[in-house]
Amino acid sequence: MTDFQTIPQETRNNILLDADLLIIHANQLLAPKLDRFNHGRIEIIEDGYVAALGGKIVGYGSMATMANEIRPTKNARVINAKNRVVAPGFVDPHTHPIFFGTRETEFVMRCQGKTYRELAEEGGGIRFSVRQLRAASKEQLIEHALSHLDRFISLGTTTIEAKSGYGLSLKDEIKSLEVIRELNQLHPIDLIPTFLGAHEIPDEYRNRREQYIELIINEMIPQVAEQRLAEFCDIFCEAHVFDLNESERILTAALDHGLKIKIHADQLSAFGGAALAAKLKAISADHLDYVSPTDMERLKLAGTIPVLLPGAVFFLGQFRYAPARQMIDTGLPVALATDFNPGSCMTESLPMMMTLGCIYMKMLPEEVWLATTLQAARAVDRAGTLGCLEAGSAADLVIWNIPNYQYLPYHFGVNLVDQVIKNGIPVWHQNQNQLMRGKV
Repeated sequence: MTDFQTIPQETRNNILLDADLLIIHANQLLAPKLDRFNHGRIEIIEDGYVAALGGKIVGYGSMATMANEIRPTKNARVINAKNRVVAPGFVDPHTHPIFFGTRETEFVMRCQGKTYRELAEEGGGIRFSVRQLRAASKEQLIEHALSHLDRFISLGTTTIEAKSGYGLSLKDEIKSLEVIRELNQLHPIDLIPTFLGAHEIPDEYRNRREQYIELIINEMIPQVAEQRLAEFCDIFCEAHVFDLNESERILTAALDHGLKIKIHADQLSAFGGAALAAKLKAISADHLDYVSPTDMERLKLAGTIPVLLPGAVFFLGQFRYAPARQMIDTGLPVALATDFNPGSCMTESLPMMMTLGCIYMKMLPEEVWLATTLQAARAVDRAGTLGCLEAGSAADLVIWNIPNYQYLPYHFGVNLVDQVIKNGIPVWHQNQNQLMRGKV
């Protein structure tokens, strides 16, 4: 094995690539990448290294070749990952982290037989969280979210897509998106903002739904776009929330204002949300528990990424998981996400989603790693910059205290992260059990 300290100085001087961060001797280095058919795969390098400079990846490979490829800078940070696995940081492409107050009471009611839809119709669910968020200040929302962001990053997630959607008024949706923007300055994790004003019909518009839709189209979307508060617009497309016509109107307005689009599609029924996602060429269609084979082909032709959320199925006590195996065999690039939210999936753990993906959706370990890195990055329009080790991509890296990549979904329910590096800077270490706050 080669160690950079043993490289003769004259050899180092001939190396082309400078690096101020080196992670060396990884038992396995996982490098997700696309093949010439645009299919994802993971290159697995035994006794591997990865190098970065200025927060960006400059190279990776085998320790046997590092001496001919890398020149460490004078004060380079070197981390020995012997007996560990090194991989890109997770990208979580579907989360709802801006809320105040929790809904464990509803959890108990579901344990006693109530359904999610029944609770929603009785004024619980999303509408309960709306009332809680509206009563909270921005400072309270920020403080509440920070602890969850700490947990995300401690579990290996370095980027999340973060939705609004618990405000459901112009003022409170703007407030939620401003909170996301401020969190982006306060925490090392990156938050990609999504406007979700079409999450539910709020209490005051229950008998005036058309007026609420007009509010979203004519006031919310234009102001969100003008203030550049969101990159994406999402919608909950389902029979009891927004129908297909309403969804298309709202999403078309978002496209007209320069927002990219996502859709909560076919979660509770075969409602047609996936077909709409394909028609509008959405970046992603999320949930898809009831997606049809025909709509899978439509999504594939449209280039829309399926984002699957097995945690929501599990947490709601349901049994119909999205047909991931069929999607992958069809050639769809499946992503996994937590759906972190206070009602239907209260977890920040993508490793748990990997386990659920393997057990209930018959995904293989390599496929769940792809689904939380490379494919998840594609689901937030960050292909080539996140979830990979390509030159120039973010040096967002996780050192896992596991012997091989198959072990992570196998050993579930515990945190197996050893260290997290964000933009080339270590921000969390298991032995210290503390996180470095602030943007890096």
